[in-house]
Amino acid sequence: MTIQFTLKALCLTLLAATAPMTLAASAEQAAALGKTLTPFGAEKAGNADGSIPAWDGGYTKVDPGYVPGGKRGDPFAADKPLYSITAQNLAKYADKLSDGTKELFKRFPDTYRIDVYPTRRTAAAPQWVYGNTLKNATRAKLVDSSAGLIPDGAYGGIPFPIPQNGTEAIWNHLLNWRGTSVAAHFRHYLMTADGNQVMTSDGLLTQEMPYYFEEGGPENYSGDYWQVHFVNSGPAIRAGEQILGRENINGEKSQAHVYLAGQRRVRTLPNACCDTPTPSTAGVMSFDELFVWQGRTDRFDWKLVGKQEMYVPYNTNKVQTAAQPQDLFAKHHLNPDYVRWELHRVWVVESTLAAGKRHQLPKGRYYLDEDTWQALLGDRWDASGQLAKTLWSLPSVLPDLPGLVQLSAGFYDLTSGAWFIQNVYAGLPDQYHAVDRYKASEFSPAAMAGRGVR
Repeated sequence: MTIQFTLKALCLTLLAATAPMTLAASAEQAAALGKTLTPFGAEKAGNADGSIPAWDGGYTKVDPGYVPGGKRGDPFAADKPLYSITAQNLAKYADKLSDGTKELFKRFPDTYRIDVYPTRRTAAAPQWVYGNTLKNATRAKLVDSSAGLIPDGAYGGIPFPIPQNGTEAIWNHLLNWRGTSVAAHFRHYLMTADGNQVMTSDGLLTQEMPYYFEEGGPENYSGDYWQVHFVNSGPAIRAGEQILGRENINGEKSQAHVYLAGQRRVRTLPNACCDTPTPSTAGVMSFDELFVWQGRTDRFDWKLVGKQEMYVPYNTNKVQTAAQPQDLFAKHHLNPDYVRWELHRVWVVESTLAAGKRHQLPKGRYYLDEDTWQALLGDRWDASGQLAKTLWSLPSVLPDLPGLVQLSAGFYDLTSGAWFIQNVYAGLPDQYHAVDRYKASEFSPAAMAGRGVR
């Protein structure tokens, strides 16, 4: 793959090679936010040929028919594809495709397809999040900890809108804006290599981002940034199971607990990170594969490679409007009729296994949307250097939040031929929606025990 460097990206990469810990951006650098850069640090201008437009504030127009907690429509349903990428014309577009995407064309030349739509830069966030991001630019820095390099001084916004290295960039993804307190009902599905569909989870999620409590600040912040409580209602063999997760910026302080209905006991997970399978997906995904990348960063060295124009899933609200989950599934991959792809600029970040660490997939490459910092695609290689998995997320525009949020995500296992999708809302009456602040007790082991059923 050819990486198109900007001069700024090259300078920052050279700096990252010599500076394991970083200082905050200068006031002069931060002054570009909201001017030549978006409030989150993306290039506000479009590209040279106009195929990527300028950012004009994002999409915040709420459908008057939307009822909070209900289904959202596709605001761009009238758009038609500009063109389609197939195995036959792949060479024309290959320099803007990830290795994993190209591998899918190679394996499924008759069925895999990418429909490319007009690029819409819909990313948005509340003004107070933009304000905190501006403050973070000059107050946040990376510091060493027992869990590797972590942000210090950041709160309530993108921590490093002008990143100096790959570690800062991946923290921008981990702390991306996705709302504060939300509720959701969704299902997870595994598709076996021979095309069988297996629902692995059906449950209710409560989620909170303490990092984005509007009234808080870095001076009184505990470090918890993502709290989830998932209660399974199906399939029948898993009904009543629960998982509680509390991610902390210092990964040594992160916690996870499970409740197994047959045992009627809450148990602490001893190693809720990295390449350990997560119970929320029935063990199909590892903890660090949720939403392309999740969790502590210290098992890898992170390199900021540069910025590139790439085709990525974007504004995929059509996925959420499917009448039933089966509409979304082809035998070996997602149904191309439902997945919207667009041309966007992304930051390319590579991970290599750190000295003295172990991981079953020691190399990775991740593509972070410049407008949101969300990892939209990722590829991971095994110890023999073979491409083993390609990961993806399906961001949808939620103007009521406002924000562009990774709702569904998954991976293709290039070794076994199976594939997996988490957070499928099709066929369910509601979606991911904002709610009032939860009580702190909601994310405690006691709450799991109180909800326990046999």
